[in-house]
Amino acid sequence: MTTPLILLGLSLAALAAAVAIPGLSDLVLLAAPSALASLWLLLRAALGKDRRKWIVVDGSNVMHWKDNTPRIETLREVLARLIRHGYTPGVVFDANAGYLISGRYLDDGALARMLDLPADRVLVVPKGSPADPVVLATARDLGARIVSNDRFRDWAEGHPELQEPGWVVRGDYRDGTLRMDLG
Repeated sequence: MTTPLILLGLSLAALAAAVAIPGLSDLVLLAAPSALASLWLLLRAALGKDRRKWIVVDGSNVMHWKDNTPRIETLREVLARLIRHGYTPGVVFDANAGYLISGRYLDDGALARMLDLPADRVLVVPKGSPADPVVLATARDLGARIVSNDRFRDWAEGHPELQEPGWVVRGDYRDGTLRMDLG
């Protein structure tokens, strides 16, 4: 919110200079649209235009929840539950996820189509890169919780939020029924 406020101040100062000082009238062409754009950004930040409740799903972990067998259907059921509870899910996969569920590599778009999600909410990390740091960083950036049974032990030192109760939503299937504590 600080950046739009600074931009608004600078734009208004330039606009005032353009009106007050002869020979700077052309500055109005730059200052006026800049002032309007920064005002729009400021209002958007103040009103919280994006009121979505983000949640990051560890797709490679969650697809194993039912019978410890990787299934896209398991992930679909978890996503449907999250959406019913008002969350906007994003899903992060290890590079091998496609091989596990279809026997071939699947990219972000292919997995997004299988999950009926927009492609910009699904990410397959590059081969050789672990998904865990991406899951953790994305959740931190969005101020979101994580859905996973992973303990993220290798990353706990850099992510104290892992110790907060409910920050990682765990789940499983009991007698064929999905259980998740969304609290």
